[in-house]
Parts: sequence; C-alpha cells; structure tokens
Amino acid sequence: MDEPRTHRILPDGCLDLIWSDGHLLVAGPDTVAHEMTSPAGRVYAGLRFMPGTGPSVFGVPAHELRDSRVRLDQIWPQRLVDGLTARVSDASDRAAALVDVARDRIEVDPMISAVVGALRAGRSVAKVAEETGLSERQLLRRSLAAFGYGPKTLARVLRMERALALAARGVPAADVAASTGYADQAHLSREVKALAGVPLSRLAG
Repeated sequence: MDEPRTHRILPDGCLDLIWSDGHLLVAGPDTVAHEMTSPAGRVYAGLRFMPGTGPSVFGVPAHELRDSRVRLDQIWPQRLVDGLTARVSDASDRAAALVDVARDRIEVDPMISAVVGALRAGRSVAKVAEETGLSERQLLRRSLAAFGYGPKTLARVLRMERALALAARGVPAADVAASTGYADQAHLSREVKALAGVPLSRLAG
C-alpha cells in the first residue's frame, strides 16, 4: 500500500495553478518553506508561473495570496471555474490543459522582468531601483503586487535558489557562500535555515 508523501515547498516568488482531486487551486507566494503531505494515490497537475507573471493570470495582486492556498472559484466566477475544472479533469494531458487556461491571460511586464533579472544577478535594491527608474518606495509597491513581498525578500529567495543549485552539484558550502554573495558560510547557513526551515545539508543531500 502506498504511504502518504510529504513534500517541502520552498519560497520562490512564484504563483502556481494546481489541479488536484477535481479542483483547481491557486498557491500564493511563500515567505518561508512549508511541508505538504499528499494522501496516498493523490494525483496532481501544476503550472508554475515565473516570478511576477502570476498576478496577470489571476487578476489579483500577489500579496493578497501570500502564504495561502485558495480554490480558484474564490477568485474567479464559479461558472467559469466549473467549466475550466471539467476541461482540465477530462484532459489526457492535464498540465497542457492548465497552460491553455493561462495562455490568453498571462502578460509579461518588462519592468518586472528587469527587476527579477537584476535581483537574481545579485544587485542591491538601491541599484535595481536606479536601473529601472523607480524610487525605492515605488519598487516596493510594484514588488508587493508582482511577487507578494518586497524586493529585499525576493532577493533573499533568489540568492538561496542559486546557493541550493550549486550545493546540489556538490560545491562545498564555503564556496557556495562566496559565489552567491553571502558574507560567509555561517551567513549562508542562517539564511537557508530561516527560509527553508532545514539545514543546507538536508536540502543538498
């Protein structure tokens, strides 16, 4: 008999559209990791939107969905969601059906893409604001709507992603810290534990 499976979901600045057990769900951007236990045999199909693009699909600022999981019919009209749910449930490829749901709604904001790229490259919030022609207050407001949290938090999340990718390739922790802009290995360890809830060694193992 299959056993329930537990997954650790890490913050990534993204929104997700998920089909599960005949329902469409929206997963908002997480500020910290959380664990999700899936019942044995539960089937999922999911679509993850790049940071900053999900709100254009759902028509809701990301900060309103922060650290939450809601049914799509709490955001969109029930009749529309019922039809989309039936379409995805009956599809032979549910992931492709989810793409079809989002295809005509998704918009990419060049400004937001530039913010993500600059933060991912390790630039400071002040530098990102300067490069995008925004004040730091404007950048904060735009970031809350696009990502669910401010640029400093998104920068921490993206830096952790880079660190985990290097650690997964077997790069020593001290080298990971030096390559990704942490002050030292201890700083890396504190940040990963704060955001992911577990030590780096557990995630990279």
